[in-house]
Amino acid sequence: MTGSRPAVRTVLGDVPGAELGICDAHDHLFIRSTQLPGQELADAEAAEAELRAFRALGGGTVVQWTPYGLGRAAGRLPALSRATGVRLVAATGMHQAQHYRPGTVEGVRDRLAELFTDELTRGIGGTGPRAGLIKVAGGFHGLDAHARHTMTAAADAHHRTDAPIAVHLELGTAAPDVLDLLCGELGVPPHRVLIGHLNRSPDPVVHLQVAAMGAFLVYDGPSRAHHTTDWRLPEVLTALVEAGHAGQLLLGGDTTTAGARSVNGGPGLPYLLRRLRPRLELAVGAAVMDRILIENPDRALAVNWPD
Repeated sequence: MTGSRPAVRTVLGDVPGAELGICDAHDHLFIRSTQLPGQELADAEAAEAELRAFRALGGGTVVQWTPYGLGRAAGRLPALSRATGVRLVAATGMHQAQHYRPGTVEGVRDRLAELFTDELTRGIGGTGPRAGLIKVAGGFHGLDAHARHTMTAAADAHHRTDAPIAVHLELGTAAPDVLDLLCGELGVPPHRVLIGHLNRSPDPVVHLQVAAMGAFLVYDGPSRAHHTTDWRLPEVLTALVEAGHAGQLLLGGDTTTAGARSVNGGPGLPYLLRRLRPRLELAVGAAVMDRILIENPDRALAVNWPD
């Protein structure tokens, strides 16, 4: 590892983390999944409109967690970043097998670590922008063979590049299992792991355990009827802040369907700053919210990239 200063790897190049501004730490501009037929995020004009709305509210950076093989449209991201003034971070990695078309996972299973490393260092698809983090996924209250395989590859790529690893928790579960594997068995430093979807299972004991281990906790996605998201966030974040973990908290919107975009009547990218931030400021204060939205993404995403 020979990088001289920590930097966040955006689709337009590496930048100091202090330049991110207000950051949506987990979202999607483009995504396609077999689990969401007909709800693909594939419209570049709609993506640009979402970014412009986010920018108008003071937003500075969006981290797209869409990994390999799910329509992440990496080639479109640089132009969108230039057009809107919003910095974008792209992902490599692999989601749960159920999200892919037949044959996609099997075609790269034996070379995942090399694939992830190449997309982080050389560029997505060989000619696209470089990814700035690795996205993987756990299972419901546990880790199946696919999750263990992809996380092992992610850990390998991390050790080669220092890239952060972002983890989808299925319905917010299995965070301790993820950290036992990544940090315990595979040697990834906890502060290089971003645990997503904790809001979907607001167990205060588990959240404090994750925080105590040193990982970043990502609360992402406006409430749906079957998710305990927004209405529990004030108490959840207050407890973590009071326990001394304000420096490990991140927020995101996790827009995954066309219907969830603001241009289609949903919350979309603007919701994080338009509605959620003011509510959370009432609970933890404006200074803590600045830390969560501006300072913590710098610490979570900036690494010493290899030359």
